[in-house]
Amino acid sequence: MRSFHYQIVDVFTKEALAGNMLAVFTDGRGLSDAEMQKLAKETNLSETTFIIPRDKDVEAKSGVKVRIFTVNEELEFAGHPTLGTANVLRDAGQKLVNLDLPVGTIPVAFEGTGGFGEMTQRDPEFGQEHRREDIAPFGNLRAEDLRDDLPIQTVSTGMAFMIVPVKSLDALRKVNYNSALAQPYLDKSDAKFIFWVCPNAGQTPRLNARMLFYNGEDPATGSASGCATAWMRKYDVIADNERVLISQGVEMKRPSEIYVQAQRSGGKVTNVRVGGHAVIVGEGRFMLP
Repeated sequence: MRSFHYQIVDVFTKEALAGNMLAVFTDGRGLSDAEMQKLAKETNLSETTFIIPRDKDVEAKSGVKVRIFTVNEELEFAGHPTLGTANVLRDAGQKLVNLDLPVGTIPVAFEGTGGFGEMTQRDPEFGQEHRREDIAPFGNLRAEDLRDDLPIQTVSTGMAFMIVPVKSLDALRKVNYNSALAQPYLDKSDAKFIFWVCPNAGQTPRLNARMLFYNGEDPATGSASGCATAWMRKYDVIADNERVLISQGVEMKRPSEIYVQAQRSGGKVTNVRVGGHAVIVGEGRFMLP
């Protein structure tokens, strides 16, 4: 029997049993693509990662190779798996962990001794704008529930999310996602998932958010948070390099704290950073023939 060690990490939280769960296989060498996908299905978490150790010289140059799977597919990038895997890889006192993902090398910088890590995501690409009357029904909302002073727009910092601003926390809590209705629209658009957000001017958190998809609801979505951060900076919801809090997972009783910032120069948004804490809460082994 082959033995594969994994750890369970709660990401974007200081406390165990909150935030977004992640399974991290610490050495995925010897696993086929199909086996990785089946293991991700077996863990039944929003994402599972596989570390593929390589020669130390290669890792020093390009970063540690990591593959990310949902229960249905492999992803080129995702936020909470990046931060959680970096926490597993980090040695005590280490200030920087570089991950080699299909989208490129993603650095995760750690601050102090408390385990707060911050990833720098790819510079954003701003895509299609969408009509309120088309999108509102996907969340069982009315067009009047969505903001008309901020655009519904697709943004990607490695994965494309449609950022949908709602007018109130009450509207956000009422979102009841209809995947069967939304998926045909998404398939024809430039967005892969929808990120519902409620901006709170001058308050903490600056943004409340929800991400619902084919596997239910996500407690914390670091990739979507990067897209929302770029969107917030582009439309002056936040200032240059202003670190603000995104709150997610409250409705599903897995509260998550995601700290974000970005900057804009000459109309171009850059240096999108998404950070938070992570807690290792368990480990085990899968035994395969």
